[in-house]
Amino acid sequence: CSRQDEQFSLVFTIASFLNNFLSLVNGYLFDRFGTMVTRLLGISLYTTGTVLVAFSSAAFSELLFPALSCIAVGGILLLLTNMQVGNLFAAHRSTIITLYNGAFDSSAAVFLIIKVLYEQGISLHSSFLVLSFCSIIHLLRTFLLMPRTHIPYPLPQYYTYGLNCRKANPYNVEQLERMRDAAMTVSEESSGRDNVPPAPEDGIEAQDSGKVASFRSCVLSWFFLWHLLWLSVMQLRHYLFIGTLNPMLNRLANNDSNLVSQYTNAFAMTQLCGVLCAPWNGLIMDRHKGKPLAPGETEQEADLRSSCLSLFLTSLQCLLFSVCASFPLLPLQYLTFGLQVLNRSFLYGGNAAFISIAFPACHFGKLYGLAMSVSAVVSLLQYPCFTLVKGPLGGDPFFV
Repeated sequence: CSRQDEQFSLVFTIASFLNNFLSLVNGYLFDRFGTMVTRLLGISLYTTGTVLVAFSSAAFSELLFPALSCIAVGGILLLLTNMQVGNLFAAHRSTIITLYNGAFDSSAAVFLIIKVLYEQGISLHSSFLVLSFCSIIHLLRTFLLMPRTHIPYPLPQYYTYGLNCRKANPYNVEQLERMRDAAMTVSEESSGRDNVPPAPEDGIEAQDSGKVASFRSCVLSWFFLWHLLWLSVMQLRHYLFIGTLNPMLNRLANNDSNLVSQYTNAFAMTQLCGVLCAPWNGLIMDRHKGKPLAPGETEQEADLRSSCLSLFLTSLQCLLFSVCASFPLLPLQYLTFGLQVLNRSFLYGGNAAFISIAFPACHFGKLYGLAMSVSAVVSLLQYPCFTLVKGPLGGDPFFV
């Protein structure tokens, strides 16, 4: 019934908003307390959410509100801690980061599998209890294969992690940071106060000067502000497309329910392909790895130069996707769906990879979280746009 559809839509809207809006808090927790604490919190929330779904019913449908919110927030916490695995593979760092983002983007495939199993007679209660018990795998990985704090970048010599780190090397991230701070202090004292460079204005200049930029200077840098605007505008474009998809298909198909269902299923299937598309962006950003640097060029500058093509292609994809969506031609929407999922996977994976390249690793969680939180607030503009489409524009989203 329509009332039920409205409630499901509200559950999805709240969970999606919290998934992005709480990213700043999640990023702070990751930067401040490290991998183990963050993963344990994420696993707890995720397990709580799956258990609540398992015991929800028509009589206790309100459980879906906290359940889906816990799953969404727990999932982003696990994603945050997983992306640092890219630091272990210097030559493929961006590829690993984008791959994790693509997998997160395609995680809806799990619910598609649960739907198919339900149609075959397996209850939702059983399926979600199995998902709850699968959290044991996350716990084992947390205690046996992940560091307590963070995986540094670049990796120091003889760095080990997991079980071997207790036997082979007592190294930890805090020790590296103390050693770097001590070395920097000695260097400054030997060069004299007059030779100390001025405070950097952005994240890149800070790292060039040998100092780690403050979180505030990173946030106020033009690098981050332009990137934030870029992310927010394109994310809003995707949300507008998804929100107006059903009325657009109904209008183009002349309200033929079977034809609308066919295109809706096609759109749903393409959304599962993010894990296949996202690594392409990482390969573009890592294409220069292993090649000699230009004279006077640092590794970070080479990474940033390589990311320019990724950012340009992402913007071009969004333009092509928007143009295709604007044409009132129903068969063309298959191409629109493909461009949309390709662009979305490039957008989110490239966002995380760019932040990891452009700014200090100690601020990655906070900057990534801030970018996602602000873009979530900007995405609220979709609702006045929906009102505009349904009202004065008569259901035609072309001008929006």
